[in-house]
Amino acid sequence: MAKGNLSVRTLRELYQQLGLPSDSLEAASGFTIHQLEDTFQKLPFRSESFRPNYFSFLFIKSAFGHYTIDDQRFEVTSNTVYFTNPGNYRIFEWEKLQHTCLITFGEDFLKEHVHHDVYRDFSFLLSEVVSPRILTQQQFDQLEELCLQIYKAYTGNDLYKNKIIGALVLALLWKIKAFFFQDYSPINEGSRSSQIVKKFKLNLEGHVRDLMAGRATIQLRVQDFADLQALHVNYLSSVISSKTGKTISTWIADKIITEAKVMLQDQNLSIKDIAFRLGFLETAHFSNYFKKHSAMRPAEYRQQYFNRLS
Repeated sequence: MAKGNLSVRTLRELYQQLGLPSDSLEAASGFTIHQLEDTFQKLPFRSESFRPNYFSFLFIKSAFGHYTIDDQRFEVTSNTVYFTNPGNYRIFEWEKLQHTCLITFGEDFLKEHVHHDVYRDFSFLLSEVVSPRILTQQQFDQLEELCLQIYKAYTGNDLYKNKIIGALVLALLWKIKAFFFQDYSPINEGSRSSQIVKKFKLNLEGHVRDLMAGRATIQLRVQDFADLQALHVNYLSSVISSKTGKTISTWIADKIITEAKVMLQDQNLSIKDIAFRLGFLETAHFSNYFKKHSAMRPAEYRQQYFNRLS
């Protein structure tokens, strides 16, 4: 088992560092679904502290264990659903596992395949700490059926596999919202630093939306995001880095690259148009920026994407 605090981008990377089997988990899409009892053959199991860069949704039909996020420890039992978002350090412990499904995905998968404006309709995804929610049998049956469909799509070879998975995950999010999070706003929950992180994420989301709609033509800088919350730039930078494990510049870059990838999948948009929409004055600057953060140029990404569909 790996030692110390781990920072991981995907579940596959986490399992590899913990010495757990990971061959069944896809690396390319950033989406995974599997039954935990297939992974954790020897119980009890306690993980090292880790900070993931992905969302996790856990659907527990029959299991018992504990989940610790920062200084809060929750008991996880049968007929519950539990989710976490990227950022906080956590530890999981399992004593019993029989029927437990785990779904994980990054924010880029959400934006590309699930929902373009995810935090508007699913603000509960911003919550840093959410206790396990107990489901009625009818509610659990509905979510279990969706999980089975998602797993079937995940293990299949459909041409539009990720789009199909995305549509099913969207249905799953609507169900969870209907069951537990109607009229819910997480902005004023938690500590002062947690509120700062949530507001930063919403400000970043809103700014990119303004760029896409033509209401803004220049990308906001780190200083601009600090000004939006009336904070010193060093303080905002410190809070975001310590709470999420990512700098503000990295958050901005990840968001811009995700939006760029979505638009590059539309052949009606030229690379010049995409660059302008994202606040780049020069196409060459956008191309270099894209390559710096994704290891390929926009034209190469577009060609690779459509080659996979052919």
